[in-house]
Amino acid sequence: MSAEKLHVHRYGPAQPPRLLLIHGSTGHGQRWKTLAEQHLPEVAVLAPDLLGHGRSSWSAPWTLDANVEALASLVDRPTLVVGHSFGGALALNLAAAQPELVSGLVLLDPAVELDGEWMRDIADSMMASPDYPDRAEARAEKANGSWGEVTPAELDRELDEHLVELPGGRYGWRISIPAMMSYWSELARPVALPRKGTPTVLVRATRTSPPYARDGLITALSGHLGPDFTLLDWDCDHMVAQAKPAETARLIREQLA
Repeated sequence: MSAEKLHVHRYGPAQPPRLLLIHGSTGHGQRWKTLAEQHLPEVAVLAPDLLGHGRSSWSAPWTLDANVEALASLVDRPTLVVGHSFGGALALNLAAAQPELVSGLVLLDPAVELDGEWMRDIADSMMASPDYPDRAEARAEKANGSWGEVTPAELDRELDEHLVELPGGRYGWRISIPAMMSYWSELARPVALPRKGTPTVLVRATRTSPPYARDGLITALSGHLGPDFTLLDWDCDHMVAQAKPAETARLIREQLA
């Protein structure tokens, strides 16, 4: 799959990328802008919109495998890969499929091998109510949910980039709803394990309820990677990099060293 299918946000110096940032389901690559520009300005960063998201292709297939193929086309050397939520599942699958492209993994509250009934409930809810009457309601939903710890300015930037007016006058995120339906199913797929020896740090957001980073995933990674696996518990909700950008940047910088 050609990299042309992915719209890529680039940050930092005009150098070969050292960092690939993968957003979560329903997100977009510009979500990493504050982290990259304000906290990691010296690092060359790629932050793509995933398939079915933002300004990337909305054409099927909408699968982990299709995204992994597209992501692999962006880099040609070992790169530190950071994945949030669904992006964590993609990071693991990329490391399993193309280990020569992944120097290490930072998994921010990764959503992997989730309960199928839970995913059905989320998909049903999105199908029943995929949009909003106005910007205020869209903002309130985020502010009262997992974005509650994110600064108002960061939340405004999210809406400016990602909320669009729909043909009927309502508002929705810049995403393909059919693609999201497929991705909720993909999140129930089994864990893909990276090659042994891959340095991997998993940040578990302790305020996320129910948890995305499940015990089964942590046990599998710990058993497979041994001393190359590190688990960190952070006191925050699901939007780790937006709620704790300085701490996230510090962790990434440690892995790049």
